[in-house]
Amino acid sequence: MARKYTLKRRAEQQAETRQRIVEAAVALHGSLGPARTSFSMVADAAGVQRHTLYAHFPDETSLLLACSAHHLACDPMPDAARWSMIADRQERLQTALAEIYAWYERNAEIAASVLRDAEHHAATREAVGTRIAPHFAAWRAALGQGENDPARQALLELALSFHTWRTLARDGGLGSAAAASVMAAALLSAKAT
Repeated sequence: MARKYTLKRRAEQQAETRQRIVEAAVALHGSLGPARTSFSMVADAAGVQRHTLYAHFPDETSLLLACSAHHLACDPMPDAARWSMIADRQERLQTALAEIYAWYERNAEIAASVLRDAEHHAATREAVGTRIAPHFAAWRAALGQGENDPARQALLELALSFHTWRTLARDGGLGSAAAASVMAAALLSAKAT
């Protein structure tokens, strides 16, 4: 019986170590960005040796995928499926953008770091493509239903952008709710080209 207990306790300790590593990496990714976070930094922050970190995550991509899965489990991105059920276009846009911009506000630091690094860091780009891009595709599909005009599609891309939220809500001082209203109104008033 002692052996079974020992194996169970060891598995629990390994899971706890893995979780500590992931949480340390997420914190570093939020403050420094994934591209500037080394395995040594993660190991130090998690209180483990590098070989322990490599035993759990053999490469940067596996660590980034675990971090993004953990972060999105703690604060999931808005679910586009509900928005498709809202018949009124104005209400659908306003609801969706308010939820998206509220998520951006809660996750501003890590989103800025990750999106910046995805432009030049292959492993971050891969993690974004796996974890975040499907949400953006679902948002586009739900909010662009039946929209074939290229100018309106481009305006929708602008409305969904983290950078648009940051420019309007943070830099422009509107706040997330007002920024969502501004972009919803812009989308509704856009003329077809």
